[in-house]
Amino acid sequence: MIVVTGATGSIGRALVARLRESGAEVLALVRRAEQGEELGVDYAVGDFERPSSVPMGDRLFLNTSPWPGFVQRHKEVIDRAVAEGVSQVVSVSVLGATPGAPLSGGLHGEVDAHLRKWGPAHAILEPVGFMQSLPREVADGRFYGSYGTGRTGYIDTRDIADVAFALLTGPVGESATHVLTGPEALSQQEIAARLTEALGRTVTYVDLSVEEMTRHAQERWGMPEATARELAEMMATVPDSSWSKITSTVEDLTGHAPRSLDDYLADHAADFAR
Repeated sequence: MIVVTGATGSIGRALVARLRESGAEVLALVRRAEQGEELGVDYAVGDFERPSSVPMGDRLFLNTSPWPGFVQRHKEVIDRAVAEGVSQVVSVSVLGATPGAPLSGGLHGEVDAHLRKWGPAHAILEPVGFMQSLPREVADGRFYGSYGTGRTGYIDTRDIADVAFALLTGPVGESATHVLTGPEALSQQEIAARLTEALGRTVTYVDLSVEEMTRHAQERWGMPEATARELAEMMATVPDSSWSKITSTVEDLTGHAPRSLDDYLADHAADFAR
């Protein structure tokens, strides 16, 4: 049996759908029963805040958003997986995760280190930015950042799900970390041009200094100052980082090329509110 946590998120829903269509035995972890009914598969009600409520199967897909108890609760779930003989864990991390890294990279880094040291056979997925995050960032035809001209290989979360599906339904292989990207690295300016063409209205990227982006994240997104500054500084490092490097991992593991931004927009243009 394959247990899928984060089953109602964009990655989890796509993975559950693939598993259901394939006839695999799957159990989805949801916070509320009605969410499980919507998924159309067997489900259990629970969450990572109560590690004992996370069911264990033969294989386990780990995917949750960070919160204050993220690291400790994930470690407890991994320890349970070891104790109960789970044969494989596939875990969604972030690109460049390492203990002490800023933002969620540090939290994921601690969890990844624990999984590598104590866990069963595992696959750690390190995706870059999600295409599915773009609709939330575009407001009034504008989106903001301090990326300069840095490029990012954004990935469609459906491709992350496809990779997880391939790993969870194939033979359990050697433990590995997989960096996942889309097929091309685009600047924010190029993304704005693609959005303009696909949506039929002007979308503009507004590039800000680190100080300006810090204030923007505080005022528009309600972030604490320290978090807002870390985000702005991280964006500013993109031109000199590995975010622009494209990997063949999606195609290597799934047999199909990753979806492009144009592919994503063809399916999801309606997600962008005016």
